[in-house]
Amino acid sequence: MIRHLPYVKEAVSNKPEGERFKSMYIRYLAYRENYSRSNVWARAMAQKAWFEEFPTYIYEYDLVAGSLRGDYVVSPSARQKNRAEDAKNLFGSGDFWLNRDHFAPAYERFLNDGICGTMEKIRASRENHKDEPDRAEFLDAMAEVLEGFSTHIKNYAQEAEKVASETDKPECASQLRRLADDLNYISREKPVTLRQALNLVYIAHVAFHFQDKYAMALGRLDQYLYPFYKHDIEAGIITDEEAEDLFACAFIKLWEVRWLGRDDVVNICIGGTTPDGKDAVNELSYIILHAVRDCNIPGPNLSARLHDDVPDRFIDECLQVIGTGLGYPAMMNDKANIPALLRYGYSLEDARNHCFVGCIENFIPGKQPGWTDGRFNVPNCLEGVFYRGSATHSDYCGVDSGPLEDMKTMDDFMCAFKKQIDRSAAEYVTRFNNYNAKVNYAYFTNVFMSMLCDDCIGRGLDINCGGAVYPSVHGACAMGIATVADSLAAIEKLVFIDKEYTLMEIRDAMKANFDGYEELRQKMRNVCKYGNNDDFVDKYAVWFVEYLEKAFSPYRTRDNGAFYIGIASNVANIYCGAYTGATPDGRHAKEPMSDAASPTYGMDQNGPTSAFLSLSKPDYSLSALGTVVNQKYTTDMLRDPTKRAALAAAIKTYFKLGGQELQINCVSRETLIDAMEHPENYEDLVVRVSGFSAYYVSLGKDTQKDILSRTEHSKI
Repeated sequence: MIRHLPYVKEAVSNKPEGERFKSMYIRYLAYRENYSRSNVWARAMAQKAWFEEFPTYIYEYDLVAGSLRGDYVVSPSARQKNRAEDAKNLFGSGDFWLNRDHFAPAYERFLNDGICGTMEKIRASRENHKDEPDRAEFLDAMAEVLEGFSTHIKNYAQEAEKVASETDKPECASQLRRLADDLNYISREKPVTLRQALNLVYIAHVAFHFQDKYAMALGRLDQYLYPFYKHDIEAGIITDEEAEDLFACAFIKLWEVRWLGRDDVVNICIGGTTPDGKDAVNELSYIILHAVRDCNIPGPNLSARLHDDVPDRFIDECLQVIGTGLGYPAMMNDKANIPALLRYGYSLEDARNHCFVGCIENFIPGKQPGWTDGRFNVPNCLEGVFYRGSATHSDYCGVDSGPLEDMKTMDDFMCAFKKQIDRSAAEYVTRFNNYNAKVNYAYFTNVFMSMLCDDCIGRGLDINCGGAVYPSVHGACAMGIATVADSLAAIEKLVFIDKEYTLMEIRDAMKANFDGYEELRQKMRNVCKYGNNDDFVDKYAVWFVEYLEKAFSPYRTRDNGAFYIGIASNVANIYCGAYTGATPDGRHAKEPMSDAASPTYGMDQNGPTSAFLSLSKPDYSLSALGTVVNQKYTTDMLRDPTKRAALAAAIKTYFKLGGQELQINCVSRETLIDAMEHPENYEDLVVRVSGFSAYYVSLGKDTQKDILSRTEHSKI
């Protein structure tokens, strides 16, 4: 067997000449032919034109079609660029806060129906809505776009045949002709083989890139592709080794996005449970895991769902892949996530079928609009208590919660803190909802994305205009849980128990950034810290999750969806820390606050077991967005079988106790330091950052230092 991955990887690493332009120009030409038509129709015709006219490209060793390469044009004229850019701006594509992307399409249904079955559903719905002009037009537009998508696949088939006729490598010619046959077949019929199914999914995924969409998830790939894999294995069509190469050749092409100067966070979910609650790990789960390892690139963003009955082998193999330094997969706990989703009215079957979009965000695939979220700076609210609604390094504007002199008990202080959080949450929600209220979502319709969301076809409505089964949700990522917990513990201990300092003295020290107050700062730092299994401080982490959920739960999105909370930051703990003043845990002004749901770096000093016990105390069924817990282990912890087994046992216990998520780095401190000093020697070094991995040398110095600061554990 020829392994195609090395050849495809080499081809993808060569950036094309020119600049991205072709897709934008194709759309412009289509828009100008439809200026007199409705917005829905003009946008659909632009999408259809792109499908039919975009220059397809096939690599010589390709097993899976779909590429960004055809978009690059050498020296387009200034006039063409200006006109195309003007049309793009005229029609627009919305933005992240307008549910534009971060979506997991209904690929399982699309594969089961194929293009032909999907067209039949569109036509049947068109007949049902024939007396409703707007819905009828939307469905007509959907049919036109699907015809264009069919042509797009045929164009890839023609390109594969062309490359097959030109190559001097007989093994490539044979594979490319087989690829052409598969593409011609799925352009008309529903897929039968694994290769056909993966091609249909991947071509659709690449198409979203040209619709200005980011972080489009592939979802539960091991579940909806498993029937095709099983068919091929039983028919003798494919071996596990060939399947691994097939997936790797698809995943490595996600690297093309680096031509744009960034990575795409394409989340893939493996493992979890079936609709009836049984273990869903299968042979394909392992094949996908190994294919991600083979690629060794920052994407795809692999997530592994664990539960009480998950096989020990699955956890062990996940840890082995993490142990390569890749940092994937993140490990997610069904025991926390499924109950969290059930609180918002999803069916049990849909909650069990959840996947993830972007970094770690829980998502019901193919049944809700694109994901949105934002950062909520809780330490800023803590500052507001000390400065009566203001802050020292930001324009924070909270509520005057009263003079510190009137706060005689810890309960008084907590009451003032709650007032700050309540006001800030109300302002956060108002900003988000008012931003959405100003926009006419009917102006930003996307019939292709809607086609892959239930039940837009049946309802004849866009995904963001009532077509989706479930309403949109928004996630408020509450930052600084450890900074807040450690600060509250220090206040309770030094002010209200030991009565060694007053709140006013704490305020003055913070305002001076501890200049002249080093003795007080050291006492703050010496109070017990979150992550060491000490209930005195851990109770404030429990309170943090409970109260943040209470603060956001009364609010609703524009279409009556929920506001989830999450305990995540996605490196925002660094830049948000830069405008947050000193805090009572002894943190200096402008320093990073604690990362996501993790203990403050360096403060979890009693080992990973104590850290797990602390981290499992909050009720994370209240955090439907999800959480991020970053841990760092020495390399031998993941490569030595005995130590890896001990770590696996600790993770299982952590999840049984209610922990929600865990992601691990195992690149040594020495390697990270050397990479900072000699980046030219570490261009391929991948590390786990937050809810994603990245090339270490591509990160900013602040982020590199943040990763370097993580507590490194060497034993369980």
